[in-house]
Amino acid sequence: MKKLIFLIFFSATAITSWGQAIDTLIYASGHITSATTKEAVVARISYKSEPYGSKTGFLSGSSFNFPLFDNEKYSITVEAPGYAPSKFLIDPAEANSDRKIIKDIELGLPNTAAKVAEETHAVGKLMRLDNLIFGLNSSKIESSSNDELNQIVKMLKDNPNMIIQLEGHTDVKGDPKKNLELSQQRVDAVKNYLVSKGANKNKIKTKAFGGTQPMSRENTEEAHKLNRRVELRVLQN
Repeated sequence: MKKLIFLIFFSATAITSWGQAIDTLIYASGHITSATTKEAVVARISYKSEPYGSKTGFLSGSSFNFPLFDNEKYSITVEAPGYAPSKFLIDPAEANSDRKIIKDIELGLPNTAAKVAEETHAVGKLMRLDNLIFGLNSSKIESSSNDELNQIVKMLKDNPNMIIQLEGHTDVKGDPKKNLELSQQRVDAVKNYLVSKGANKNKIKTKAFGGTQPMSRENTEEAHKLNRRVELRVLQN
């Protein structure tokens, strides 16, 4: 009888402890809509823990819901065709009494990199060059990229004190060394184009990351495409 009572007590204690572990987990959730029409927008949602990105995830849809493990902050990027990407930080300290952080996202129309920079001019501002296209496994810039790159040239000329850094990223597939080399070749190609159009080469820095800073670690073509990118960071203005 004593043994039975002990087992019942132990089981109840284990269930209570498990329930407490679940109850303390904080979730980030929200809906994604158009800022213009207020209708739902199907988007790509990628998230990672900060500052080291040891936990990552990738979702697709017009809403999201995921846990914040170990009480860490998470950065989230929401992208949808025809809309400007939205990036923000989720802090567990903002959770409500139900242990939820509600973050509804309204996506606006896309801005060129130049327009965004002219609106903010903030040091540290990071802008993804969404219209910058390279050949497959190549650093050759497709001509369809010229409009966006020309806008960057204009931005630099209009803001002579501005210094930018071009940051190259590849997906996580293949040889890490070759990925690093390719990302460096691509940002060098972008810098060469900007300089050929009159930008001051001393105002343009470059940095290659290869596949070391993926936005998503999902093994899907959509995730790999998301990870292949060049971003522009404002270092000085």
